[in-house]
Order: sequence, then structure tokens, then C-alpha cells
Amino acid sequence: MGIATGIMVYIVVWWLIWFMVLPIGVVTQEEAGEDIVPGTIKSAPKKPMLRMKAAATTFVAALVWGVIYYLIDTA
Repeated sequence: MGIATGIMVYIVVWWLIWFMVLPIGVVTQEEAGEDIVPGTIKSAPKKPMLRMKAAATTFVAALVWGVIYYLIDTA
């Protein structure tokens, strides 16, 4: 696998995992029983934890990319 291909595979894997991780642990303002912030909808997340999810996504994507690289390289 070339460098450009490896980078593109990592980017695709990262985005796929990002969209899988986003809904995990989301608590809406309505579910939390708090007042709805003016200008938002009831289903807006109370605390989305995006930095933690981005870090977890990066780590998991690196592991998945490593497996993909191994499978392609040994084939």
C-alpha cells in the first residue's frame, strides 16, 4: 500500500468510525430534565463530549487501519 493510499484509507476509516461513535452516550437536554437553552431544540445534546469521541475515534481508526494494512500487505 502506498503512502497516498494509506492516508486515504485512514481518512475513510476515521470518518466511518466517527459516525458510529457520535451517538454513543448522548443525553439530550430534555432527557436530562434541564431547562432547554433558548435557540436550541429539545433533542440537542446536553454535553456532546466531542474531544473525547475524536480521541477515541483516532485511536480505534489507527487500530482498524493497522489491521487493513496488514491484510493488504500480506496478500
